[in-house]
Amino acid sequence: MFDALTLLTGQISAYALAAALLVALLIDHVLGEPPARLHPVVWMGNYLSWAGRRVQRVAWQPSSMEAGAAAVPYPKDFKVFWLAATYWIVGAAGCLIAFDALQRVVMQLPAWLAALLLGLLLKPLLAWAMLKGEVRAVDAALGQSLDAGRERLSWLVSRDVSALSEAQVRESAIESLAENLNDSVVAPIFWFVLLGLPGAALYRFANTADAMWGYRGVYKGQNWEWAGKWAARADDILSWLPARLTALLLVCVSRVRWRAVCREAAKTPSPNSGWPMATMALALDIRLGKPGVYVLNPAGRQPTRMDTASAISHAEKVTMALVFMALLALVLRSMVVS
Repeated sequence: MFDALTLLTGQISAYALAAALLVALLIDHVLGEPPARLHPVVWMGNYLSWAGRRVQRVAWQPSSMEAGAAAVPYPKDFKVFWLAATYWIVGAAGCLIAFDALQRVVMQLPAWLAALLLGLLLKPLLAWAMLKGEVRAVDAALGQSLDAGRERLSWLVSRDVSALSEAQVRESAIESLAENLNDSVVAPIFWFVLLGLPGAALYRFANTADAMWGYRGVYKGQNWEWAGKWAARADDILSWLPARLTALLLVCVSRVRWRAVCREAAKTPSPNSGWPMATMALALDIRLGKPGVYVLNPAGRQPTRMDTASAISHAEKVTMALVFMALLALVLRSMVVS
C-alpha cells in the first residue's frame, strides 16, 4: 500500500529521484513520447473512456433543443456524481498502488540502474518536447494557410476553431502552451518531488480525467454537468499550487509584476489555468483570450509568429529554473533526513 511518508523517512533515495528526473528529461528531449500501446497516460485515458461510457448511461440527457440553449436548468444528479467519483477513486487508487509498487521494486536495484529505470517510468508522465512540437506545428501550419492552422490547433484545444482568425489561432496556441506548461511539466515534476513516482502518476490521472470529463453542461452530445464535477474539482486542488508556481517562475524570467498577474488571472473561469496564461500574456505584452469568455491583457497587441517563438523561449527558461529548484529540493531533503 502506498505510504506518503516513505519519502519523508528517507527510505527512498532523494539522489536517485534527482537523477531519475534528469534521465526523464533527457529521454523526453531525445526520444519523445513512447508508443501509445506502452504509454501509461494512454492507459489512463482508456480506463476513463470506458468508465465515462458507463457514467453517461445513467446521466440525464437534455433534449436537442435544451442542449443548444444558452442556459440549461440541469437537475442535481447526485447518483451520477457519486458514480463518476467512485470510478475516479478506483482509477486513482490503481495508479497510486501500481506506481508505488514499481518504485519500491526499482529502488531495490543498484543506484545507477534504479535512477535509469525510474527515469524511464517518469518520462511518460511528462510531455515537454511534445508540447513544444505541437505549438510549433500550429505556427508552421499557419504559414501554409489559415485553414491548416485551424486544423492543427484542433489537436491542442477543445474549443471550436472554425471561425478563428489567424491572430486568434496564435492566441489559442500560446494559451495552450502556457496552460500545459503547468499541466504537462511543472505539476508532474512538483508532485514527483513531493511524493515520488506515485505523486506524478496521480496528478496525470487527475489531469487526464479533467480533460475528458471536466466540462460544464453538454459536450459532444454528453452531459458532464454533474458527471464531471468530481474530476474537475480534484484537478483544481492538485493544480492549485503548481499553477501559481508556474506563474511565479514566468514572472522571474520576465519583467512582469505579480500584482498585474493576479488581476488578469482572476478573469478566467478556471481557478488555475488563468495564472500561467495571464503571466505569459503580460510577459509578451500580447492579448490572449477565448471569444465570448475572457480577454487577458486587453491592452496588448495581437500575437505574431515571433511571439510564438518568444513564448516557447520563456517556457524553456521556466523548465530549466524548475529543474534546478527540483534538484536542489531533493538534495536538501536528502541532507535533512540522512
